[in-house]
Amino acid sequence: MKKYEAYLDIETTGLSPIYSDITVIGIYLENKEESILIQLIGKEITSYNLLYIIEKVHTIYTYNGSRFDLPFIHSKLGIDLEKHVLHEDLMYRCWERGLYGGLKKVEEKLGIERKLKEVNGRIAVILWYRYTKHNDYNALNLLLEYNREDVMNLKTLREKLYGF
Repeated sequence: MKKYEAYLDIETTGLSPIYSDITVIGIYLENKEESILIQLIGKEITSYNLLYIIEKVHTIYTYNGSRFDLPFIHSKLGIDLEKHVLHEDLMYRCWERGLYGGLKKVEEKLGIERKLKEVNGRIAVILWYRYTKHNDYNALNLLLEYNREDVMNLKTLREKLYGF
């Protein structure tokens, strides 16, 4: 029985799955009884681990996931998530309401708070390399916090778009 709704965001070393890797997969699982944030990091990012996490998921929500997150996951892990779960890309729901731009720009327009205003996708790549090349756990913690904000703000965005 698939009982969770999930919010998913990935961090990568670049924009092309051919030349880049997934560094973090953040998934926030939620139902009426419980919620949990799971972050797969580096070598934990396997098809087995991802499929295990989503086996009880009914719907996954992303922002630009149709064009980035899901194709990247498919390319790197061989998993077409849309064959396992329903997927809603909130970016298209935003477009229906005249809200264009990246997630951060839409968050600004809707008044969704973000603590790590200075961190973006480019900085996320730098943080990953600081962690992997210099064993910098502060960089890893900042990257994970950035990913957590992205994932949790997807939930807030969905609530604002659907009015609940």
